[in-house]
Amino acid sequence: MRTTRIFKDWVMPGPLPASPIPDDLIKPDPGVTLDAISGLWRIFQYERGHRYSTDDLLTAWYGTIKCPSAARVLDLGSGIGSVGMMAAWRLQGAAFVTIEAQDISVQLARKSARYNGIEHRYRILEGDFRNEALLSNEGRFDLVLGSPPYFPLGTGPEGEHPQTIPCRFEVRGDIGDYAKAAAPRLAPGGVFAFVFPSVQLDRANAAVAAAGLTTISRRDIIFREGNEPLISLFATALASDLPVVFRAQSWVEPPLTIRLANGDVSPEYKTVKFTMGFRP
Repeated sequence: MRTTRIFKDWVMPGPLPASPIPDDLIKPDPGVTLDAISGLWRIFQYERGHRYSTDDLLTAWYGTIKCPSAARVLDLGSGIGSVGMMAAWRLQGAAFVTIEAQDISVQLARKSARYNGIEHRYRILEGDFRNEALLSNEGRFDLVLGSPPYFPLGTGPEGEHPQTIPCRFEVRGDIGDYAKAAAPRLAPGGVFAFVFPSVQLDRANAAVAAAGLTTISRRDIIFREGNEPLISLFATALASDLPVVFRAQSWVEPPLTIRLANGDVSPEYKTVKFTMGFRP
């Protein structure tokens, strides 16, 4: 069990996991892996199921830079907990509520929360966030995070593991449902940050507007220098919280490139990884 912050030529930042690690979490179950996430924290994932991605890291990063003083955070459709847990690593004083419909993902997320020692400030609800009653008594949040499925059901190969289907396809709602659920949960001046495919910009914009939100800023992500953006990060707020003149002045930031044309990780993305507790 790693107890040192030194990994190769890098000193890992951030909080320590639980001490001692609970005995039942030291060795993952068959078919499950225990993988490095931010700093010394770890996450349980199915070996052949849904696994955390660059999209998740970027969502947590973008949300926390757009709302760095968040005291209460909600993660919608939280899956195995990757977005919420990376945000919790960065916002060490914040209280989190996450909600996920798939029991198999909820169980993994609860193990990860125990392993990382954050149960006291990281509540995981099981259920469909479209059921308004599940969140009606949870109050308001400074930051709401969302990494929704990208595609309508039936528009692509679904994969063999049952966990992956709702993560990729709109089985329990789409980006419109995420925005609709986020808007009434925002505290005054709160931010809803999410990720969505760049080619579906019109869908994202329509969902934001229908929920009474305004996009404050957007950043497109290019995975290889010279290619078109694949995903976009959005930071939105309630239109009613903003000056009228600002409601139609969304800032489209310069794109973030993940890899250069020669295959090297870009200097900027190395910095992003570093700020999220990953080796640059």
